Amino acid sequence: MATPTASTKLLLSDLASTVQNVPSNYIRPINDRPNLTQVEVSDASSIPLIDLDGLYGPRHSEIIQQIGLACQHDGFFQVRNHGVPEKTINIMLNIARRFFKLPESERLKSYSDEPSKTTRLSTSFNVKTEKVANWRDFLRLHCYPLERYVHEWPTNPPSFREDVAEYCTSIRGLVLRLLEAISESLGLQRDYIDKSLGKHAQHMALNYYPPCPQPELTYGLPGHTDPNLITILLQDDVPGLQVLRNDKWVAVNPIPNTFIINIGDQMQVLSNDRYKSVLHRAVVNCNKERISIPTFYCPSPDALIGPAKELIDHNHPAAYTDFTCAEYHEKFWKRRVYIYMHLIINVDNKSVGDRIDSNPFVIPENLTARHIILKKNSD
Repeated sequence: MATPTASTKLLLSDLASTVQNVPSNYIRPINDRPNLTQVEVSDASSIPLIDLDGLYGPRHSEIIQQIGLACQHDGFFQVRNHGVPEKTINIMLNIARRFFKLPESERLKSYSDEPSKTTRLSTSFNVKTEKVANWRDFLRLHCYPLERYVHEWPTNPPSFREDVAEYCTSIRGLVLRLLEAISESLGLQRDYIDKSLGKHAQHMALNYYPPCPQPELTYGLPGHTDPNLITILLQDDVPGLQVLRNDKWVAVNPIPNTFIINIGDQMQVLSNDRYKSVLHRAVVNCNKERISIPTFYCPSPDALIGPAKELIDHNHPAAYTDFTCAEYHEKFWKRRVYIYMHLIINVDNKSVGDRIDSNPFVIPENLTARHIILKKNSD
């Protein structure tokens, strides 16, 4: 029997255990590989850990201030005592592992290479357009409102829909509490962000990163920012997430029963650049598989997003034009995917291309979709 190759297997999880070397279509150009020897390990001073106990009690002002400082200076923070039951977290991680251990034929029932599908199992990022693949498989689920999407989800493992729905509901509660706190930290009314999102949207990914025989040659996901409003990340006990901080990659080692919160591009827009959407990436290792489960919270497609009027004045003019979420994502897929596939970004060596073909817009050092698409006076 022939050995499976990258061209004969749709999913990485069915290929990875059969290879001793990284297939050529996963190998990054030499100047676009993760420099795993120059990564700092996170500690209490690098990625803030915020205790949410007392958010609606005597520590309210203290926690609001901590969240505001983290959003302003870091773009990432971790939370504990967040209100999501530990049992719910463990069940979610377990159901993800069980899904990716299902027989290939069962998993492939959910497979699609069409990015617009609201429920799909796929690999890498966008197999239709990318030139170099990423070392991950993922199951993408839209999950708000639940009743609209849950019937699309896998039915195996048998408790999948029930377990994931319970997790999604708990995470949405945490998101809404955080959005209130972030609104207050900006000096806005507590419900400002909530009311700015229209009917709201929520989706998630179950990411599976198999062991990689040569992790120095590829990425789980290369450096990127999140195009949504806010991301809530659950990860297992295997390190892999790295955040760019002070021009250095910092490894965010997992802390049990915590979530990692990161500010997305649309939150930076809404805050008129007061809060930061920060580059981050996922690296892989040769010994252990890794599971990560990000929840992406977004405005509804017709919601109008722009800098809060209360944050605009003579000294702080509007940094962005208003746009609908649908317009944003249309341009995101058309332009940002092109950029990531054709522009070599090497943060380690601080070399970033500043133009694409004859396009006149400039790519800043901290490349993000919000700068490319939405900045005032830009193309």
